[in-house]
Amino acid sequence: MFTGIVRERGHVASIEEGPHGLRLEISAPETAAQLSVGDSVSISGACLTATAIANGSFSVTAVAETLSRTTLGKLAPHDEVNLETAARVGDPLGGHFVQGHVDGLGHVASAGEDGRVWIEAGPDVLRYCVEKGSIAVDGVSLTIAGLRDGGFEVALIPHTLEQTTLGALEPGDEVNLEVDVLAKYVEKLTHPVTISRT
Repeated sequence: MFTGIVRERGHVASIEEGPHGLRLEISAPETAAQLSVGDSVSISGACLTATAIANGSFSVTAVAETLSRTTLGKLAPHDEVNLETAARVGDPLGGHFVQGHVDGLGHVASAGEDGRVWIEAGPDVLRYCVEKGSIAVDGVSLTIAGLRDGGFEVALIPHTLEQTTLGALEPGDEVNLEVDVLAKYVEKLTHPVTISRT
């Protein structure tokens, strides 16, 4: 589990195709120093497992399922990514509960100099969005500032613009979205689905 508070921006050092998917090497000294092989790490909102750590970098493998649901397959060497190591007992919960399970992709409709960003999203994401509720955009915990048909707005503070990749967003950019898992549980409890047993 994560909190959506980005601790470091990393750079893609290399990308290699393998039998199980893409092997990404991420250059990020602070994050690499906190990881052990087998630990979970959020890369722009997608939870992956560290498979190797050396010289201020770490490696992960993004399998076909991950590549089909996230923007990770479009990364290129030198691209920046948002990084967060898994939350530990006793850590402050500065954002909200983030699993690193991307629910869908969004498209930036507009990005103003004042930090206000409109993101277009599908109904499978928007059904869980409420004004002043939480959403993770590329792994960053944000508050929904406004809703409209087909999208939502977030207001990025200067710290977020400086410390994450969101400060470089431009219209047309694709982002990973994860809705607040608590909304999913509420829906499940209030609209139970009957599971057939065969």
